[in-house]
Formats: sequence, C-alpha cells, structure tokens
Amino acid sequence: MADPQKILSARLERGLEILGIEVTTKQLQALLHYQALLVQWNQRFNLTAVRDPEAMIVRHLLDSLAISHCVKNLSIADVGTGAGLPGLPLGIIDEQRKVTLLDSNGKKTRFLNHVKQELVLTNITIEQSRVEDFYPETAFEVVVSRAFTQLDKMVPACRHLLKEGGRVFAMKSQSVSEEIAAMGDVAKVIAIHNIAVPFLDEERVLVELQLTTKDKP
Repeated sequence: MADPQKILSARLERGLEILGIEVTTKQLQALLHYQALLVQWNQRFNLTAVRDPEAMIVRHLLDSLAISHCVKNLSIADVGTGAGLPGLPLGIIDEQRKVTLLDSNGKKTRFLNHVKQELVLTNITIEQSRVEDFYPETAFEVVVSRAFTQLDKMVPACRHLLKEGGRVFAMKSQSVSEEIAAMGDVAKVIAIHNIAVPFLDEERVLVELQLTTKDKP
C-alpha cells in the first residue's frame, strides 16, 4: 500500500512545479507539516470545512500559492486569515516576506501561534483582532484576503492598514462584477487575474485594487 504522506508530498511537489514555484526541501516539509497540523487541529476545533488531507493540499496550499506570482510584495497583512490562508503558505515559501495574519477568532489564532512555534516562522506575526480595531505600527504594502467579505465592506475596513499607494488583493471564486459595481469609487481596479489552481477545475480570480485618496460617503 502506498504511503499516504508520500502521496501528499508528490501531489504538492507536482502542484508547485505546475505553478512554477521553486522551494527548498525545508520549505516543502514546512508546508506539509502545516497541513498535518491543520488536519490534527481540525478534528477538535473545526478550523476548515475541508477534511480530506489531499483536498487540503489542493484547496488550501496550492490555492493560496497560486497567487504568489501576483503578490510579490514583502509586507503583507492577511485579513480574516482563518487557518492562515493564504498568508501562511506565502510566508513559508519566502522567508524575506513579512506576513501578519489577522483574525478575531481565538481558536484560529491559537492554532496559528502553534504553527508558528512548531515551524519556527520568524517572518510571521499573528494578531487576534477585528480588522477595524487593528492599527499596526508600520503600514503594509499589501492586504490580501481569501473569501473574507464583499469588496464594498472589505476595502474601507482595510484602508488604515495600507501605506500610500498600497494595494488590496482579494481572492474570489466566482464572478466579481457585482461586487466591483457595489464598491463604487473607493478603489480603482488595477487588474482581475485569472488564477489556475493545479488539480482544481473551478474558477478562481484575484482582484487587484488600489485605494483612492479618500473614502466616499
């Protein structure tokens, strides 16, 4: 019988190859360790609806890493990060990237702190807070989110987190035309990137936004 861990590792390695992402052995093992911890904690704390380990590789790790070619900045806030997605995988594959994982849910931030300690991720910071209540000492170049909330609510809520000229990258799994229309003129759409997640036959887009100077009433 095939070793389940070897199957997971092979699936992740092939997915990274398809995405054109090169990782070290240490980074590959860190991604797999993170996934294993997610499986373990999910049994007790229901961190994600995805239960199957191989599905986690695709729907969590590869889904998050599929945006890495778009988000190349070194100062990132992942708002509503949940179990650490997409920020944690993005931080694992680039140790120079400073990633702050922001979530108001205590059980999820406890999990994230455990992962940080287990994997010795010095470039990852975890904050338990609502987005509106978190004021960083230094603003971020980029805010990312994965199914956090609709754009018309997300963009104004994240304004104070960003440096001047900072951008928002919102991961979406369906058409976003209505969300963009509802957003009004609080942000300018820079691009809508079509994202292909290896082994996943579902639509994914990444909406890249630049905030306007002021919020509109």
